[in-house]
Amino acid sequence: MSAAAERLAARSVDCLPPGGLAEKLALGRPLRVKLGVDPTAPDIHLGHSVVLGKLREFQDAGHLAVLIIGDWTARVGDPSGRASTRPVLDGEAIERNAATYREQAFRILDPERTEIRPNGEWFATMGMEQLFALAGSATVNQLLRRNDFAERMGADRPVSVLELLYPLMQAYDSVMVEADVELGGTDQLFNLMLAREIQASFGQPSQVVMTMPILPGVDGVQKMSKSLANHVGVADAPEEQFGRTMRIPDSALPEWYRLLAPGAPPPTGHPGQDKRRLAALIADRFHGPGAGAAAEEHFNRIVRDRGVPDEMPSVAVPAGLVHLPALLVDGLGIPSRSEARRLIAAGGVSLDGHAVTALDIDSAELSGKVLKAGKRRFARLTPGG
Repeated sequence: MSAAAERLAARSVDCLPPGGLAEKLALGRPLRVKLGVDPTAPDIHLGHSVVLGKLREFQDAGHLAVLIIGDWTARVGDPSGRASTRPVLDGEAIERNAATYREQAFRILDPERTEIRPNGEWFATMGMEQLFALAGSATVNQLLRRNDFAERMGADRPVSVLELLYPLMQAYDSVMVEADVELGGTDQLFNLMLAREIQASFGQPSQVVMTMPILPGVDGVQKMSKSLANHVGVADAPEEQFGRTMRIPDSALPEWYRLLAPGAPPPTGHPGQDKRRLAALIADRFHGPGAGAAAEEHFNRIVRDRGVPDEMPSVAVPAGLVHLPALLVDGLGIPSRSEARRLIAAGGVSLDGHAVTALDIDSAELSGKVLKAGKRRFARLTPGG
């Protein structure tokens, strides 16, 4: 492997076929490096940033990022790693999420070297003749070699025909954008390798496949996922990013450093200090220099100096005016709104350590803060809900 290929393949798990990346680089032109994301949730988190960061490395080396927004593959749902069929999202929710993805992806990618392509561009107008050609380019035998499909079939759990189409649709994206390289997580290896065969069947050179490790969530066990509430969003407030990073178990520190701060010195073996340094680096990365130091000061003031626990539930606040008694009942378990009002009047409710007397507060003043009710009820407030 050439030196340039070795640099670009650093930290990857798979780079296939062997020697393929060096051969692509020897073409002497900017490569088209594809990454597909399905907008099945409204936010990009640090887990996504691992592969997006690799895509940025290709951009910095002079190549073009081709970001596929899977507005049509999201209607099918990626079956990778799934033990059951995904619920189907409606088009309106997908488009809302897609708009968020576009904005947040540019916190990592260089917009000047990014080509954004929604795959509805070709799937929305695909005719039956084209669908037949795509379906005829693979066999059921190939598709059922996927571990998740094979396991579900073996356990007599359903696999829908729609799900069988997903790997073909992802592969067809590579055909339509003439991908030279495709990036993905390790759970995407089957789909990415199938795309090589589909490209060949359509008369194109086959792409190089590169997979990146999957970042564990703040629980340190399961992969980072918003649905598991173990994520850190790239658009979260610096204080939220800092506080949630401080919650990761010590055992996850080496992997978080390796994947999220590859240029930084490794952990020193002092977990508390190492987490603070990493949390500050993450806040600086997504909010600019100085954000990490300000977030650490906030953490010290709210958590260390005022006895706020490291572990607390996150409560989403809706946009607009929020009725605080209702939030205390729904989010912190206060028995009734009348009791919540009495607690507020008695000075027993605070935001970031400051007593609150207002009953109605704009959500912008709540997001990212710690809400405390009485002596033992805490919640970290996040946007949404």
